[in-house]
Amino acid sequence: MTTLLSTTYFGPVQWYQKLYRSEAVEIERWESFQKQTYRNRCLIATTNGVQALTVPVERHIETIKDIRISDHGNWRHLHWNALQSAYGESPFLDYYQDDIRPFFEKRWTYLFDFNEEIRQKMCELIDIQPEVGYTKAYANHGDSPR
Repeated sequence: MTTLLSTTYFGPVQWYQKLYRSEAVEIERWESFQKQTYRNRCLIATTNGVQALTVPVERHIETIKDIRISDHGNWRHLHWNALQSAYGESPFLDYYQDDIRPFFEKRWTYLFDFNEEIRQKMCELIDIQPEVGYTKAYANHGDSPR
């Protein structure tokens, strides 16, 4: 059975759990962009509670595969600083920062491509090799787990 997942920006543990436990996964490329979701937002734990980090996007195109990352503001720098502030004392940031920092230095045009690069790096780092494909048309699977 194939599991359908949405694209995600540094997805939560549950997303990677579904990715790992599924025989095959398809990532939805044709869905409409939805605000305030993991597609362009991640949550980090800070000393002041949970903080949302949001990748700004240009919204004149609706299909997720065509959503462009906006370069307004200094979001890459802000996200990297937030991660360093939240996890700088953690031994894990020292170990993984060289793998993660490039996502905040390089510019990607499309959110979907950016998220896929992150997913591939995270899979490499946590040592999983899921069978991943991409939908060729909108997969209207009702309440499929995402």
